[in-house]
Amino acid sequence: QVRLVESGGGSAQPGSSLTISCVPSEYTYCMAWFRQAPGKEREGVAALDGGGGETYADSVTGRFTLFTVKNKLYLQMNSLKPEDTAMYYCAAEERPCFATMSVEEYNYWGQGTQVTVSS
Repeated sequence: QVRLVESGGGSAQPGSSLTISCVPSEYTYCMAWFRQAPGKEREGVAALDGGGGETYADSVTGRFTLFTVKNKLYLQMNSLKPEDTAMYYCAAEERPCFATMSVEEYNYWGQGTQVTVSS
C-alpha cells in the first residue's frame, strides 16, 4: 500500500506562484496531480511517468511545471489564476501509465492540499 502525503498548499494572489509537493512512501512508476473545485469533477493537472513522459492539462500548460527531487514530486505553479483554486490531490500508480491523467488509472491517492487564489 503506497501512502502519499501532500504539502505546500495555501493562499496566493493572482499572478503569484506556489509550489506543492507530494512524498510517496515508496517508489511508484507514475505520479500525477489532480484537482477538484467545489461542485466540479476531479480533473488531471499534470502527470509524470518513469519513462520520462509528461502530460499537462491545457489550462496549466506554460504555467505549471512538474519536477522530482529524490522521489518527491513537486508542482510549481506560476501565474496563478482564481480558477486554479481547488483541492489538489497527488496520485500514484505502480504500473506503466504513459503519464495518463485518467482518474481511473491511479490506485493511490493523497488526502489533498488546498490551494486558494484570490485577491
